[in-house]
Order: sequence, then C-alpha cells, then structure tokens
Amino acid sequence: MRTVVVNAGEIAHMSHGDITKPLIGQDMGDKDLNIHSKGLGILIEDGLISSITDSGELVSEFLPSWDGNSEKSGNIDIIDAKGRAIIPGFVDSHTHLIWRGDRSNEMALRQKGLTYSEISKLGGGISKTVGSTRNCSIQELVDIGLQRAETALKLGTTTMEAKSGYGLNAEAELAILEATSQVNHQSPCDIHATWLGAHDIPRDKSKEDYIEEIINVQLPMVVDQGIAKWADVFCEPGWFTTEETIEIIGASREMGLGSRIHVDEFVDSGGLAIAAELGSISADHVAKSSEESRALSDKSGVMQTFLPGTQYVMGMTDFPPIKKCIDNSWAFSIATDFNPNCNSISMPFVGSLATHRCGIDPISALAASTRNPSTTIVNEESAARGIISLNCPASFNILNSEKVESWCQSPGMNPISHTVANGHIVK
Repeated sequence: MRTVVVNAGEIAHMSHGDITKPLIGQDMGDKDLNIHSKGLGILIEDGLISSITDSGELVSEFLPSWDGNSEKSGNIDIIDAKGRAIIPGFVDSHTHLIWRGDRSNEMALRQKGLTYSEISKLGGGISKTVGSTRNCSIQELVDIGLQRAETALKLGTTTMEAKSGYGLNAEAELAILEATSQVNHQSPCDIHATWLGAHDIPRDKSKEDYIEEIINVQLPMVVDQGIAKWADVFCEPGWFTTEETIEIIGASREMGLGSRIHVDEFVDSGGLAIAAELGSISADHVAKSSEESRALSDKSGVMQTFLPGTQYVMGMTDFPPIKKCIDNSWAFSIATDFNPNCNSISMPFVGSLATHRCGIDPISALAASTRNPSTTIVNEESAARGIISLNCPASFNILNSEKVESWCQSPGMNPISHTVANGHIVK
C-alpha cells in the first residue's frame, strides 16, 4: 500500500537530534532545525514514511501518468498538498476519554463563586460523572470512546493517552479500560491506557478502605487485565495526599506499571517533587509547582505536562508559567485534559492558549504537542510519533495554510485540511 504526498509547503518534521528524547529550550522553536522548506513530497509505504524528497522526483518515479488532479494513480493514493504546510499528528498525552454524563450546569456554579472542591462536595464533579458512567455497558462505553476519538482525529490528534477514573471500583474501572482497548483497536487513532482509579474517593467508602481496595484488589486486577501501561493518582489536597500517592504508586510500580500523576493543579503541595522521587514519566497540571520542584523533576527525567485548558474553563487568569520551561531548558508538553469539566479535545485550541495566554511561540508549542509528549508514550525509535521522519509511522496533518505557525492561530476553527494516521488517510 502506497500513498504519495506531493507539492508540500513547509514540513515541520520536528526530528532534530535523538528522536527518543524531547526537544528543549531554544531548540523547540528553531525553524532551521525543525522545518523543511517547501517543495518536498512524502512517500508512504505500508504505513511508514519511506522517503521525503523533491516532490517532482516522486511524481516522476511513482506517478508518471498523473494528470495533476486525480486522487489515485493505479494502486497509489495521492494527496496534493497544494503548497500547504505539513505538521506531525498531535500527541495528546492527557485525556479522560471515556465517561458518560453532562456537567455543563457547573459553569453557573463557578460563576457564583463556588470552587471545584465546593462543587464536588455538593454532589457535582467527579462523583457525579462516576454515577452516570457506572451504569454503562462496555459497548456503550466503546461507542462513546469511538465518537470522541473520531472528533480528535478530525482535529489532528493521531495518538493519545486515555485514563480510566470514572468508575472508582474494580468492575467499573476494568470496564473503562476494556472499552479503551476496544476503541484503540477500532480507531485509526493510537490510544494508550492509564488506570486512574485513584481519581477520587467513592461515596460508599472511607478513604482508608478505598486505598486498601486499590492496592489489594484493583491494581492486581488491572495488571492481570494487561491493558493499562501506567497508574495515575489525583495528588491534590482534598483528594489524595503526597503520602497516599507514594503508597499507591509504589504499589503499582512493584506490580510493573509505570506512572503519570496529577499534581499541583490548585496549590503547590510538593506533588511534582514526589513525581521525581517516584520516577514518573510525566507529572501533569503542574500549574503551581515551585521552580525548585521543576528543576528537580527535569533532572529526574519527568515530563512536565501543562493543561492550560483547565485554567481556561475554570475562569482563571493566572495561566501556567510555561515559558519558564523554555528559558530553563526544562522538558515540557501540553495536552487537552479532555474531561467532563474541561470538555475540549482540540489540540489546536490548547496550542492557541499556550501561545496567546502563556507566551510561547507556535513552533515551541508544536514541539510540546507532538514530539515531546510522544517520548512519554513510546520509547522505541521505530515507533516514534509526533515527528515526520524516515521509517517512522506516517501520522501527520496537512494544514489549510502555507505556514506551520498557523496550526494554533485560529481558536474555534479547525486548521486541518487532511490527516494521515499510520499511513491511512482519515480526513
């Protein structure tokens, strides 16, 4: 199976240096390092990129009788980029993909001055979504996940991480993970599962009893199921303390799971430093983390993953200090945090927030949306996502514009013209 992309504009390959490691500092936004000039084409064979070369040469070799308009020549699919820019498929490394319910009423409560914690105590928040999600069959969860994965693909996301966390008991958490696995197999989007049973405390259990259930019941069953790659904990005052997080992640690590942790969303509770101590692959939110914790986590190889959509929907004006990571050459990513409260699965929107509200340039924001998060999900060079490089999976987006920077400059609109996921034209 072959596909040829011709007449490309700029190609943001993002493949400078060791592709198994994130881009950092000024290298993130360096156009000379990260972008090919216009005039190239891409040859895809069996889902992999086999050539990036002069567009005319590809036409001469593979499409000698092409009329310049057709989308197929023999058994070869053709995409004419018509001078438009090409960027890697987005890697959304923090989503809560599968849940059921509607919490749109919480916006009015926030506007009345109620905090996230206060809304939760009134019966809203995570617990409300848990009640709706527990009543779903696995097939219903799969249908929900497929619909959302399709939406993400249309917005350019070709790889994502997906958490459980809206079951809060063994049966429901395993059902969400099973549904996630089925969605992964049925969707062109690559989906990688994380167990997040430690998302909240179920209303029918004490925290002590629930942590015991997590360690002695849920985690062993999750490991036996073999779907989740990582464990996650919502490490925040009012939910799980740093000590409890250490206990849970320590147990999951002994069972063979990696970890990604929610930390320091509302206050600096030392969660990022704990993630460094635990060797987590990623620490997410990190909005309030100290500079000392950021430096420590970077030294320990922890990816700081910022979720500016959360601050946006909460009506906050103090957006995360993402630019400090560039200034200090600390590795970081950005992601959607798609969930019932932050109900957007659009990476271009998150990129817009990163540029317009957090002050980073569009090319750095692109690195933080593609290559950098990919390094927390896959670590084999041949399987690398978030780049456009020889012998790597062909997952990329053709923009509506000739300029790479346009990918995050039109909030509320879709900047994507075509999407290819693992060699398949999906848009």
